[in-house]
Amino acid sequence: MNSKIGIFDAHSDLFTNVTLRRQQGEDSVIRRCHRAQLQAGNIHAMTCCIWIDPPYTDAPAERMVEIMGAACAELREAVDVTEVAYRAADIERICAQGKLAILLGMEGLSGLRGQVGFLDVLYAWGVRHAMLTWNEVNEFANGACSPHADAGLTPLGISAVQRMEELGMIVDVSHANEQTFWDICRHTEKPFIASHSNAYAVCAHARNLKDDQIKALAERGGVIGMNAWPEFIAAEQPSAERLADHVDHIAGLVGVDHIACGFDFCDYLPGDTLASFVHTEEMTADLTSAADVPHFLDILKDRGYSAGDLEKIAHGNFMRVVSEIVG
Repeated sequence: MNSKIGIFDAHSDLFTNVTLRRQQGEDSVIRRCHRAQLQAGNIHAMTCCIWIDPPYTDAPAERMVEIMGAACAELREAVDVTEVAYRAADIERICAQGKLAILLGMEGLSGLRGQVGFLDVLYAWGVRHAMLTWNEVNEFANGACSPHADAGLTPLGISAVQRMEELGMIVDVSHANEQTFWDICRHTEKPFIASHSNAYAVCAHARNLKDDQIKALAERGGVIGMNAWPEFIAAEQPSAERLADHVDHIAGLVGVDHIACGFDFCDYLPGDTLASFVHTEEMTADLTSAADVPHFLDILKDRGYSAGDLEKIAHGNFMRVVSEIVG
């Protein structure tokens, strides 16, 4: 078993669940509803994103502020179990104290309404990571669902990624379309990541990266986080074993130094909350929640990945990027 390996999950929608529950009058959501499962999966650190979920995409700025407010209230109540990390050293300290380290992120910047200067406000609030888009076309970029295959970053998007690099924020290409990916590659200098995407060669989905993209990301020193969402794993019978096929492919292409975890678990977002695309029965059967992560690592171990490889995939590779970019 690899139960002692601590995991840095590079993508979580935890704050969406926190917001929904707090709006229903609940409090201490992380402690009551998530802590036990995270501990079972040895999740020591996570990038928790502010995501404008589908019911609120017509009012992104308002929803962004709403989630930020709920997150602040929740974090004040949970100081004994979790803490926001502003730099790599904070993550190490928080984890050593037995608490969950949270790196704040943005899953799309539609809430900024094209205001690049607001990135400075987000940085001051503690945000250290961002995707420009969540699939859609916005003022900054074209997402994975854009109908414009030849359109990528806008001039505002170029300014945004350059300002992110100046501030020390991680640029994330998950949810970007191919042209946005290549524009980001062209207009940045530091490592960038795909926090929760898999290999297109194994599963041909628009949210996965093609081999030339994976090579470009690796050449820059970035990482790609393995995503447990079934549609990104396999067209038929998605499983933890099939996700391990993505690891094998990427490792064969660029080596294990560019593979991370970005599971994108949605087990806590059931029913009519995201009814248009989230159905619990359709999730990856043996990789449904944080508690299943040790099973995934066991599969990799059985395939011959060394203890050092597993440490890199579990947290070392992403921590390297955090250290280089965030500081």
